[in-house]
Amino acid sequence: MMPVVEERARIQAPLPIDDAAVLKRLSTLDRFLPVWIALAMGVGLGLGSLVPSLNDGLDKLRIGTISLPIAAGLLVMMYPVLAKVRYEDIGRMSHDGVSNRRFFGVSLFLSWIVGPALMFALAWLLLPHQPAYRTGVIIVGLARCIAMVLIWNDIAKGDRDRTAVLVVFNALFQVVAYSLLGYFYLTVLPGWLGLDTQGFEVGIWEVSRTVLIFLGIPLAAGYATRRIGLRRRGRDWYEQQFIPRIAPITLYGLLFTIVLLFAIQGDKITSRPLDVARIALPLLVYFAVMWTAGFAAGKLLGFPYAQTASLSFTVASNDFELAIAVAVGVFGATSGQALAGVVGPLIEVPVLVTLVYVALWARRYFQDQQPAAVL
Repeated sequence: MMPVVEERARIQAPLPIDDAAVLKRLSTLDRFLPVWIALAMGVGLGLGSLVPSLNDGLDKLRIGTISLPIAAGLLVMMYPVLAKVRYEDIGRMSHDGVSNRRFFGVSLFLSWIVGPALMFALAWLLLPHQPAYRTGVIIVGLARCIAMVLIWNDIAKGDRDRTAVLVVFNALFQVVAYSLLGYFYLTVLPGWLGLDTQGFEVGIWEVSRTVLIFLGIPLAAGYATRRIGLRRRGRDWYEQQFIPRIAPITLYGLLFTIVLLFAIQGDKITSRPLDVARIALPLLVYFAVMWTAGFAAGKLLGFPYAQTASLSFTVASNDFELAIAVAVGVFGATSGQALAGVVGPLIEVPVLVTLVYVALWARRYFQDQQPAAVL
């Protein structure tokens, strides 16, 4: 049996980080997501130049502000994400002595109170004279992550059970909360603060309708698929065989949507190439600040590394699929809001991959501490 001193030394010793191993744990599609998005942008711009009549053709396939081909891409994009969510885990939590009330309380506070408020402040500070882009960035900040955070959490060795519960809660809570938060941050709060929205206000029904369509429909389909799949074939088959088969559909739907959006917005983008950089700045600051806040909160509250990593990645991630759907559904495919939504994943993915490395590096400074007492 190893002596106590040697055991403590082994626990406190720096843990080696294999950088290649981090990327290998991502699928090829996920690993190169920024590349695929950039390529889709390029294809869209080229398609818009080669087929100038494309925009007119898509206008004929429109209901209100919603283009039917883009709507199809958005619905296809959302379904696999929501079929992957472990709804059955919402009532099950780990019992390792960590305060569940403190963990979930801090996570929900950072995600639903601090996150939207921070993105609102950054958008008005860094995009004061760009109302469309500012609105699009705020829309991104309101959408809490329900998909990619599971990947970041796993490769960063976070707490899978708690992350799964938070993902389920975020998915269900967004159906109700997203439209209310959107109305508050896009219309009510600017009015209270005397900010000039330059006409870019939104009614609560506009956001609610879009959320019900692009989140409600795939949520119902994903939940039904999971219930039926687990009952008939079991969890192992569902998660190890079925989910890997449908998971790439999300990327295909995303890329299809991006191609169409950039084909429609080609003239606007090529005439103002710095706009993407302007949109990227508040997003970069947001992801970095939220992740740092989550990691610092976990450390200060005495959570072990796994829970701290889970907290930081959950509060820093956003549901860019929903943000794109809302921006397109409310403001239209040619809007600056839609462009801001598309830039979201282009920035989020490489930033959070980098933060995975940061988390694994910081893990060496966590000792095998006593778990926080349950309150």
